[in-house]
Amino acid sequence: MSGEDTWTVAGRTFRSRLIVGTGKYKDYATNAAAAEAAGAEIVTVAVRRVNLSDPSQPMLVDFVRPDRFTYLPNTAGCFTGEDAVRTLRLAREAGDWSLVKLEVLSDTKTLYPDMEETLRALKLLVKEGFDVMVYCTDDPVYARKLEDAGAAAIMPLGAPIGSGLGIQNRVNIRLIVEQSKVPVLVDAGVGTASDATIAMELGCDGVLMNTAIAEAKDPILMAEAMKHAVIAGRLSYRAGRMPRRMYADPSSPLAGLI
Repeated sequence: MSGEDTWTVAGRTFRSRLIVGTGKYKDYATNAAAAEAAGAEIVTVAVRRVNLSDPSQPMLVDFVRPDRFTYLPNTAGCFTGEDAVRTLRLAREAGDWSLVKLEVLSDTKTLYPDMEETLRALKLLVKEGFDVMVYCTDDPVYARKLEDAGAAAIMPLGAPIGSGLGIQNRVNIRLIVEQSKVPVLVDAGVGTASDATIAMELGCDGVLMNTAIAEAKDPILMAEAMKHAVIAGRLSYRAGRMPRRMYADPSSPLAGLI
């Protein structure tokens, strides 16, 4: 296949299909180096947790530079729709960011999305002109409701945030991919490179990860591994895998054997 393989969300086109986070790293310098090694063009920023404005403390923007990366403000740590909407309004005031990631969590133990609150917050944000990429459960029914409500991208979890368990429900992820007209990105649960490859082989437009890189023994090396994993999975998806068979099929013909 020829031509540049890009993807587009809310009118913005990107080449890299790997989005990385800006949390859990030992320092901003390591975070920046990992983002570069990953070849990422988008980084997520937890507005409530990352220093964007206090010059007396190390600032993310001095290392992961907004002129190099597209910032994707997110609502990590929000447990109500009101908190999420308020947080993203602040993000728009602080950096004029309109492309955002919405997540509304149900409890601190599982960090599982509260889908009722998520959908309610999404509708409010869309009315206010935000382009919203939405973290959600791997439920095809709710994914369709989010898209119908104006989501710019659907981001089903592969497994709970920070668990590293990998994609637990390939069937549902694939169903969401097949029904969606907006980009679908696996968000949360990736632990290693093969998990990222699987996400891409299922037809996802991209993968978002943070802990898998930040908590690796060598975050820079893992970031590079993830870059190649996403590329390999995407190429494999585009190439079209061979059919699965119950029995062997010889690589060489059996007829005419000596």
